[in-house]
Amino acid sequence: MSPTVTEPTTSSPPRLWDRAADTPTSYVREDEGAHPPLDYAPYKSTRLRHPTQPLVYLPQTVTEITGPQLAGERVGELDHDLTRQHEGEPIGERLIVGGRVLDTEGKPLRDTLVEIWQANAAGRYRHRWDRWPAPLDPNFSGAGRCVTDDEGRYRFVTIKPGPYPWGNHHNAWRPAHIHFSLLGRAFVQRLVTQMYFPGDPLFPYDPIFNSVRDETARERLVASFSIHATQPNWAAAYEFDLYLRGPGATPIE
Repeated sequence: MSPTVTEPTTSSPPRLWDRAADTPTSYVREDEGAHPPLDYAPYKSTRLRHPTQPLVYLPQTVTEITGPQLAGERVGELDHDLTRQHEGEPIGERLIVGGRVLDTEGKPLRDTLVEIWQANAAGRYRHRWDRWPAPLDPNFSGAGRCVTDDEGRYRFVTIKPGPYPWGNHHNAWRPAHIHFSLLGRAFVQRLVTQMYFPGDPLFPYDPIFNSVRDETARERLVASFSIHATQPNWAAAYEFDLYLRGPGATPIE
């Protein structure tokens, strides 16, 4: 026997399914294919971790639209420089990676925590589950963080990561990439993505990169070489701006 459903009166709070129509228009304006599908057959592990039931839109309350203000002293002096976190310098091509963190309207977001992690120059992560038989670098941990300044800018010094095999399919290799995690002024502005380097020959063969089906959106994952930010006789530089939301949003990982 089905339970009796009581319709809400005019003073009752709106139901979750009624609030679904209030989804921010910034999501609606995004091109189809701008973000990877939750289940993408060429990327095999998505079959094991994607939701199997329809997603339910939850109304945003003060808990979701506010977050802690991150103070500069919480980030260490060398957290942004992955080449100076140990006694010696890591092996590999030194890089400067920087850019801006922007909101839906292209306005800079200050005091935003930006975290990165990556493989070393040989394509190996300092992680117990990484069994790829490439050498570990004792002077490279592969993780860093910083907080954006008043203009929304961030900056890291690191080394270029190497490609690595990952077993998804026959002769599968990941292009060189750096993982990014960002937390804006609110929890709903969380973004986890990957930054790639221009001209990588592995792009056509990588299902993670190609899971972003819209070509324009996919190109937003590729950094731009910057001769102006490159420091002579020291390090090449790449720029990678990140949009947290909106039609020009950086695709999620």
